[in-house]
Amino acid sequence: MFRQWSWSAKWARWASLVLLVGVVLGTGAWSRSPLDGPVGQNGLPVVALVALPPQAQEVWGQIHRGGPFRYEKDGTVFFNRERLLPREKRGYYREYTVPTPGLKHRGARRIVCGGERPQAPEACYYTADHYSSFQKIVQ
Repeated sequence: MFRQWSWSAKWARWASLVLLVGVVLGTGAWSRSPLDGPVGQNGLPVVALVALPPQAQEVWGQIHRGGPFRYEKDGTVFFNRERLLPREKRGYYREYTVPTPGLKHRGARRIVCGGERPQAPEACYYTADHYSSFQKIVQ
C-alpha cells in the first residue's frame, strides 16, 4: 500500500527539482558562467580591448582614425532592434565589421559604437554572434 523510496530515488527527485527551479528562474549561479567576465554599469559584460581578437583591435583603431573601412556597410546606422544596448535616439549607434579569418563574407563579428561623433565614440560594444550578445569594450 505504501511505496518505499530508496535514498537514491529521493536524491534524484530532489536534484531534478532544484535543477528545474534553476532553469525556470534563469538567475543566480546557474545563469552566469565564470567565463562571462565582469559586468558593467548597464548590465552588459565588459571586455578589455587587448582581450579582443586582433582583427577587432584593428577595427577599433580604424574607427578612431575615421577609416579606411573594408566593407561598404561599415559606419552605417545600427538601429538596436534587439534592444540589448542602452536605449538612445535613432542614429546614435554605428556598426563596423570585424573580419573573420577564412571567411569570404562579412561573418558575424561586429563592433557597434555610439556617440555624437563617429571618430570619438562615447562607448563601443563587441559582438561575436551577430547582435545576439554584446560586451562593452573598455581600455
